[in-house]
Amino acid sequence: AHFNKKVAVLDFVKPSSQGTKWGLGGTCVNVGCIPKKLMHRAALLGESIQDASVFGWNVPTDVQLDWNKMSELVQNYVKSLNWGHRVQLRDKNVEYINAYGTLVDANTIKYVDNKGIERLLTAKNIVIASGGRPHIPEEIPGALEHSITSDDIFWLTKPPGKTLVIGGSYIALECGGFLTGMGFDTTVMVRSICLRHFDQQMAKLIADYMENHGTKFLKKCRPQKIEKLSDGRLEVSYTDKKGNTSSDIYDTVLMAAGRKPETSGISLESVGVKTDPETNKIIGNYDNDHERSSVPNIYAIGDVLHDRPELTPVAIKAGRLLAERLFNGSKVKMDYDKIPTTVFTPLEYGVVGLSEDEAIQKFDEDSIEVYHAFYKPLEFAPVGRDVSQCYIKVICMRDGGKVLGIHFLGPIAGEVIQVFVHIVGNMYERWRESFRYTFSGT
Repeated sequence: AHFNKKVAVLDFVKPSSQGTKWGLGGTCVNVGCIPKKLMHRAALLGESIQDASVFGWNVPTDVQLDWNKMSELVQNYVKSLNWGHRVQLRDKNVEYINAYGTLVDANTIKYVDNKGIERLLTAKNIVIASGGRPHIPEEIPGALEHSITSDDIFWLTKPPGKTLVIGGSYIALECGGFLTGMGFDTTVMVRSICLRHFDQQMAKLIADYMENHGTKFLKKCRPQKIEKLSDGRLEVSYTDKKGNTSSDIYDTVLMAAGRKPETSGISLESVGVKTDPETNKIIGNYDNDHERSSVPNIYAIGDVLHDRPELTPVAIKAGRLLAERLFNGSKVKMDYDKIPTTVFTPLEYGVVGLSEDEAIQKFDEDSIEVYHAFYKPLEFAPVGRDVSQCYIKVICMRDGGKVLGIHFLGPIAGEVIQVFVHIVGNMYERWRESFRYTFSGT
C-alpha cells in the first residue's frame, strides 16, 4: 500500500479445539509473544516482591496472584493491539476482509465470510502468511477433547490450577515457567529432550533451574490417555522409559507438542504451490528469491515458509523487503543467518548463531574454540538467589576468531543478546582477546 498498490488482507481465525478465538494480528499478538511475555513478566514480579523485603520494602509475606485481574489486563492489552492494527490498515487504505480464503488459481482467491457469503478476489501477487497452530496428537485418547494449547492459556477465564504441560518445546518451558512463578502446581512432561533445536548444554541448565525453583519434570515419559473425571478434573495416564504405567490428576492439561503450518486447507496443491512433504511448509527460494514459491507470483513469509525461523520480526522484515523488490526496484533479500532470539523461561535464554553441537558438526571439534563462564548477576547476589545456572558461552573459529554463536542464560537475556550482536559486529579479533582476558581463557 505504501507504493500506492491496491491491497487486501484476508484474516480469519478458526476457533481452537476448546472454542477460543481472537482478533486481528496473528499468533504473536494474540496467542504468542505478547501475552506470553506479559505473563512471564507477571511471574517475575512475584519473585521481585519477595526480593523487595530484603531491600527494605515492607511487603506482605503471603502475596498471591489474582489470575482474573492479571488475565483481564493481558487480554485488554491484546484487544487494544487488535484495534490498532485495524486502524493502521484503514489509514493505509488496505481492505481488511474477515474471511477464510482458498486459492482457485494463481491469481484468484475464493473467500467465505462468517455469514457464509462466498466471493472471488483477483490479484497480481499473492502472499501466504497464514502462520501455524498448535498440534494436538489425536492418537492420544482424550487429548483433543480435554487438553488446551497456547491458543487457550492466555484467554482462560479462571485459574488453571494444578497443571500438566506436555512437551519439551520453548512454548512448554515458557508456559510451565510462568505458571510455576504464579504459584500454580506445575509439571512438565518431556518425551525426549528439552529445547531440541537449541544448544543442549543451555537447555539442561534451563531445566535444572526450573526444577530447582518448583517446576516438576516427568522425563522420558509419554502420555497414553486423558480422561475427564466426574468432578471436572483430568486423569492423565502415562508411561516412562521402562514402560511402566502411572497416572496423576490435574485441573488443566496444556498440550505443547509442537506446531503445524496452516497450509492444508487453502488449496495450495491445486495451483501448483510445492510444500515440503515432512513439514507441509511452502518451499521458497525459487529463482533465487527466498520468499517466492514454485508459482512465480505467489510468495510466502513467516511460519509457513520452509526452513526459515519462526519469528514474527523476521517475517515483518521479510515482508518489507519483498514489497521493496516487487514495487521499488530493490535487489535486497532477507538475510536469515544469525538471527538473535530469546526463550522467556524463568531464567531467560538469549542466543544468536550456532549451538556448540551444530558448530562441531559443521566444522569439527578441533576447529572451534569455546569461551564460557558461570557468573553472578548483581541483582541476585544480595537476596541470595540461586546463580548456579547463570552462564554465558561464545563459540568461535579457532583460526581468525570468527564468532559462530553466542549463548546467554540469565536475567534480561533478550536485551543482553541484542547488545552483544551490536557490540561484536566484525571486531572478531579485538573482541576475542577481550573475552579471553575477562574469562581467564577458560
